[in-house]
Amino acid sequence: MSEDLLSVFQAGLEQLGLPQQLEEAFLLYRQELLDWNTRFNLTAIKDPGEVLIKHFLDSLSLLQAYDQQKDIRLLDIGTGPGFPGLPLKIVRPEWRVTLIEATGKKITFLQHIVDILQLKNVKIIHGRAEDIAHQRNYRGAFDLVTARAVSSLSALLECSAPFCRVGGAIVLPKKGEMGEELAQGKQAASLLGTRLTADVPVTLKGLDDGRRLLCWEQYKVCPLQYPRSWAVLTRNPLA
Repeated sequence: MSEDLLSVFQAGLEQLGLPQQLEEAFLLYRQELLDWNTRFNLTAIKDPGEVLIKHFLDSLSLLQAYDQQKDIRLLDIGTGPGFPGLPLKIVRPEWRVTLIEATGKKITFLQHIVDILQLKNVKIIHGRAEDIAHQRNYRGAFDLVTARAVSSLSALLECSAPFCRVGGAIVLPKKGEMGEELAQGKQAASLLGTRLTADVPVTLKGLDDGRRLLCWEQYKVCPLQYPRSWAVLTRNPLA
């Protein structure tokens, strides 16, 4: 199974126009993730092949919606053990990547991976996005904001929009039929200075199961009152 999924991962790299030489870095990342996971429970995905597809290739699928090969500032909110921020950094080393994570053991793992892969221009922040978004240094500071966290679209947008510069992009991976959630997200976006620009289906082999990338443009400055505290924004969504 793992060998079959390795070939699927390799096909995904090819489909994205990425060199096969990058595979070595991902295999090392996988080895460290699975080793640390036996002690710190970093991920529920424990099969080596599924790590390649459901973590690494899923992270890289964002390139189907946004792939500017230049010095951009990427923010990954609630990155966990590094997804999607670090896989994107591996294939786009010129990007400046900031990772936000609230769990201390995951912060320790992130620093370990950054060190072992010798990744430059990666900043790791220990904290919650809804608090950090009110700090002047980070507000409106990023070209691309993403979050793979499992949460409602309106909550993700409220946490993401304050970080995004005017003219920048927010790309949020989702799966399946959105219906009412997308409608609520659009209502929330109108209050956050954000608008939907594209709904991109993920077409990579191994991920062709209804995954999609919702792309938003930050067309004006997000009002200063956002984001609200997590308790408030989840109890009383903007929509």
